[in-house]
Amino acid sequence: MSLTIGVDVGGTKIAAGLVTEEGEVIRKALRRTPATEVRATETAIYELVSELREGADVCGVGIGAAGFCDASRSSVVYAPNLAWRNEPLKQRIEDSTGLRTVVENDANAAAWGEFKFGAARDVTDAVVVTLGTGIGGGIIINDQLIRGSGGFAGEIGHMQIKAGGRRCGCGLRGCWERYGSGTAVVHEAREIAMVAPVSAARILELAGGNPYDITGEMVTKAAQEGDPTAQDVLDTVAEWIGIGLADLAAILDPQAFVLAGGVSNAGEILRGPVEKAFSKNLTARSYRNVAEIRLAKLGVPAGLIGAADLARQ
Repeated sequence: MSLTIGVDVGGTKIAAGLVTEEGEVIRKALRRTPATEVRATETAIYELVSELREGADVCGVGIGAAGFCDASRSSVVYAPNLAWRNEPLKQRIEDSTGLRTVVENDANAAAWGEFKFGAARDVTDAVVVTLGTGIGGGIIINDQLIRGSGGFAGEIGHMQIKAGGRRCGCGLRGCWERYGSGTAVVHEAREIAMVAPVSAARILELAGGNPYDITGEMVTKAAQEGDPTAQDVLDTVAEWIGIGLADLAAILDPQAFVLAGGVSNAGEILRGPVEKAFSKNLTARSYRNVAEIRLAKLGVPAGLIGAADLARQ
């Protein structure tokens, strides 16, 4: 049995797992991310790999990093929430562990996991959209992960979807993630709570009466309970998600879109409205194969599972 180790490096924690060829995680380990210390982060990865490989025949390491990775899957060029800048992570981990190492963007790794073992395993062309604080994604066409000339492809959250719109953390305005992410859910809910508190009574109750304490999880909970205002918030965000998916379909024509990340935990009360908005905004919808809108299946481990499998490629 071929075993590899997948490592998912985020801004606050590093999750790692020993993964089989079938995508099963048979051993897990976790460390806090020393985000401001480059060498300390690499040491934490080394310690996790050492812990997981003990007594196992491991053939490689795959690292999913929250940042821009170069085309050769060797370096983290820039990580917004970590201290890595042109960091030769592949070489450093190979030198310390003696194991062949692959470095990939975390959203790409998660997308590959869903493609190989999750919600998109039955198709050849898929786009996995990670709906969290922002929007990330991974694009698979003809069974291949699309990485672009410099390795930066898949940053779909920064498509401009509204000219002159809300300011984005990337420095531009109108990016998709400002309208279709978890941050957008909170923005919409807080706005309603401040201008129409009676309508938002249930959401405010969950937030202890303070609009600034509203979270996306609270909005989802209220919507699942049948609260119409919470559902209206999700419908508004779903409309923007559907518009973005329609734009991507016009360019990529995938067989399926997979909704992943924390926002997708809302389930059908989000997926259904997204599908409706997608269909409404899709060009030539009466004359084409319409992509399915699916919910992710792997959950949080998708990134390390995908990274582990990429180490076999």
